[in-house]
Amino acid sequence: MNHSTRTQSTPTQPTPTPSTPTQSTRTHPTRTPPRDPSLRRSIALFRAFLREQRDPEACYSLLARDAADQVEAVIGGVRGKVVVDVGGGSGYFTREFRGRGAHAFLFEPDLRELGESPVAPAVVADGYLLPLADGAADVTFSSNVLEHVADPQTFVSELVRVTRPGGIVYLSFTNWLSPWGGHEWAPWHYLGARRAHARYRRRTGRQPKHTLGENLFAHHIGPTLRQVRARDDITVVSARSRYWPFLAATVAKVPGLREFATWNLLLILRRCP
Repeated sequence: MNHSTRTQSTPTQPTPTPSTPTQSTRTHPTRTPPRDPSLRRSIALFRAFLREQRDPEACYSLLARDAADQVEAVIGGVRGKVVVDVGGGSGYFTREFRGRGAHAFLFEPDLRELGESPVAPAVVADGYLLPLADGAADVTFSSNVLEHVADPQTFVSELVRVTRPGGIVYLSFTNWLSPWGGHEWAPWHYLGARRAHARYRRRTGRQPKHTLGENLFAHHIGPTLRQVRARDDITVVSARSRYWPFLAATVAKVPGLREFATWNLLLILRRCP
């Protein structure tokens, strides 16, 4: 999901309307992820990630249910809430929120990410400039997008802008020094992006999806935490490893270690009144 360039067109602002479960909004009928955090949950998610290429529906449906559970643990349920999914690809997260009774809207700038048959309707729009009024959303949701954004502070500011006072921003990203920081060419990014890129081409015979500095950026946990904590329009409700089975918040507090061990940072931010 590349947010490094802004969309030229400005779509009209969607009007929140009650969503009725249809074929595109029903949740995928597979098992619910175990309690968060727990070792069983982490293992279930890891196994799903390993099957991503063979069964993306099962993988992303499980991840969507897990993320929706995390949101509901904070706000007590999404039924009747306006949820804005920024950079949600083909719409698994949006579909899950709609299946739980939310008025969920998907904003995705990349038609390739939407695919030929997205699982939820979408507005083609850039995360730097969302076609929404200030305070339009109860929940602004962004999963694994920030590492694809050249200007993370502007991106976060836009997520905060469209969130109502008292609402929350769910922001998760894979930091560069995570074992998965290089995405499809991880963990060889530890030896340098150019070398990892070349190795991927040699082994697969095709170009990688991601190129550092174009649609993948080396963002780190320490600077990101300092930037969000310095803002006066949000409070940090939670800063933790998204997938760790234990000590999820503790790992994210230790400078140096957190850059390698957190794997994926989850921030839950509350918009100040």
